[in-house]
Amino acid sequence: EVQFVESGGGLVQPGGSLRLTCAASGVDFSVYGMSWVRQAPGKEIEWVSSITSEGDVAKYADSVKGRFTTSKDNAKNMLYLQMNSLKSDDTAVYYCKRRGFDDRTQGTQVTVSS
Repeated sequence: EVQFVESGGGLVQPGGSLRLTCAASGVDFSVYGMSWVRQAPGKEIEWVSSITSEGDVAKYADSVKGRFTTSKDNAKNMLYLQMNSLKSDDTAVYYCKRRGFDDRTQGTQVTVSS
């Protein structure tokens, strides 16, 4: 069974940092590019970042560029999202998924508030 489990979310003050993780199982993780997407309350899903299967090239939405960093560890079947300089607009549920797939996962809640 293909499974992705996100963790690392929480409540953080503006300007703070969080590191999200996505643990993959039941899949040959190394062959897939991965993405992070997020959904804020009352809003549509927003693409945040993608990374190649090898983990060597990442792209970012303009809203997070320069603040977020995506990385991929194929040996550990793990995907990461380092989030720095967090803003209230970053408050959302964050999901990981394979690029081109409609993976359904539980997500992890990130709340940025003072």
